[in-house]
Amino acid sequence: MKNIVAIILLLTGSIVIAQPAQKLVRSGNSAYNDGHYKDAEINYRKALTKDPNSQKAAFNLGNSLYKQQNYDEAASQYQKLAQGDKKTSSNANVFYNLGNSLLENKKYKESIDAYKMALRQNPSDEDTRYNLSYAMAKLQQQKKDQNNKQQQQQQQKQQQQQQQQPKPNMSKQDANRMLNAMNNNEKRTLDKTNKKTATSQSQPEKDW
Repeated sequence: MKNIVAIILLLTGSIVIAQPAQKLVRSGNSAYNDGHYKDAEINYRKALTKDPNSQKAAFNLGNSLYKQQNYDEAASQYQKLAQGDKKTSSNANVFYNLGNSLLENKKYKESIDAYKMALRQNPSDEDTRYNLSYAMAKLQQQKKDQNNKQQQQQQQKQQQQQQQQPKPNMSKQDANRMLNAMNNNEKRTLDKTNKKTATSQSQPEKDW
């Protein structure tokens, strides 16, 4: 009889704890629907202190964080849920929202993995399928941009190395040969000019 009474007391205690948690979740939902996401977050966190096993409070907390663009913390919240009971009916939604949080943070490879897990839970979800295709396209673009950036950096490095290379020293003999060649060119040019001038002066004027 004592054992039965003890079990009844434990069950009664858990119901008492669950009631305030559910009330806080409802308050959080009301704030969330009104667009007051920070207030919703506070209520969900309070609910989790009352009932740490409340999946509704944990899931909705992730949603409120996502709406506040706190994508890192939202993803962390969804990951905790995803590591829990794999048989829950909301597991596909958890992975879907996890994928969205990772996608917003440009973690495309991780988001693709999350969307694939969501499709395993719910293969007919067209939203997940679309987001998966989008994430795959963004990943390809990201890789292309990284390759282009690396090529530009290599080209800039090569140009800098070429500019820094010392110019070859010229010997005295080479310098003298270049100077003599320049003097000879100038002399030939001067001779041609003088010859043309002399020729033009010797021509008779036209007789009108």
